[in-house]
Amino acid sequence: MTLWVDVARIAILANVLLTLVLGYVWGRNYLQFRSKQTLGLVLFTGFLLLENLLALYFYMFEPTLRVWVTSVPPIAQGAMTALRLCEFGGLFFLTWVTWD
Repeated sequence: MTLWVDVARIAILANVLLTLVLGYVWGRNYLQFRSKQTLGLVLFTGFLLLENLLALYFYMFEPTLRVWVTSVPPIAQGAMTALRLCEFGGLFFLTWVTWD
C-alpha cells in the first residue's frame, strides 16, 4: 500500500463519520419541521453516505478495484486523495456550521 491510498482511506472514513453526524442533525430537524429544505438535506446526506460507503468498499474490500487503486501511478493516487481531502474539508466546515 502507498501513503496516498492510506490517506484516502482515512479521509473516506472521516467523511462517513461526518456524513452520519449531518444526517442525524438534519434528520432530527426534518422530523421536527417537516420542510422540503430539510428533506432535501436528508436526501443529500443519504446519497453522500452511499457514495462514501461504496468508495470505502472499493478501496478496502473489493479485490479487483483495490488492486487497481494501489497500482495506478502515484500522481493519480495523489489526485484521488486530494479529491477525498477536499470533500473532507467541505464536510468538516458544513458539520461545524450545522452543529453550531
